[in-house]
Amino acid sequence: MGADLSERATPDDWDLPDPERSGRTFVYVLPSQGEDLTKLGFTQDPVQRFRSFHPRFFALFDLESGLLVETGRLRDARRLERLLIERWPDHRAPAPLLVAEAAGGHTEWFRGIGGEVDAFVRRTAERYGYALHAPLSAWLRARFSERADQLYEWSQRLLEMIEWQTANLPPEERNLRYAKALRDNLDACHAVGMNLHALLPARVMAWYASARGNG
Repeated sequence: MGADLSERATPDDWDLPDPERSGRTFVYVLPSQGEDLTKLGFTQDPVQRFRSFHPRFFALFDLESGLLVETGRLRDARRLERLLIERWPDHRAPAPLLVAEAAGGHTEWFRGIGGEVDAFVRRTAERYGYALHAPLSAWLRARFSERADQLYEWSQRLLEMIEWQTANLPPEERNLRYAKALRDNLDACHAVGMNLHALLPARVMAWYASARGNG
């Protein structure tokens, strides 16, 4: 049973549809939580890009103040990103230590532009007819909801693996990636306002409540 369960349960199964196939391109504005530090950039896959900064990006960035501009074409996104970066050259700042170095984009962090960037981006999007997605949490909620039907089975498989390891392996031999992946994904859904009670098995919901209670 152990080998079979291990083969079926992987912490990376709950994937979202590939947005690159739709040709959609986005410029993002990501304000940090608790300080006036903002990340600017463009991407064809915002969720994957945000995860590259930190698995718990939803705790690192202020999703209620963040926004996306959907340009459609890649060249338009590049042009808008360049416009933003060149507007505040004296406000460049180092990336936070929590951000993964492998994520790149370390020259696109700015300190002290929080009072200006939101209004400027909104005006620019309106001027060029780009779609504006704000707050970012609403866009992420809609994005996550595209795979909400798979969350039930995915979370149940991971919990089965977590419980199997707890019952059969000493603590030092357990793969903690399963619990981390389940907790991080459920925390992300919770952070953007998804109703997890309606989406998860009761056992998973109980595990999640316990995990949150234990910090």
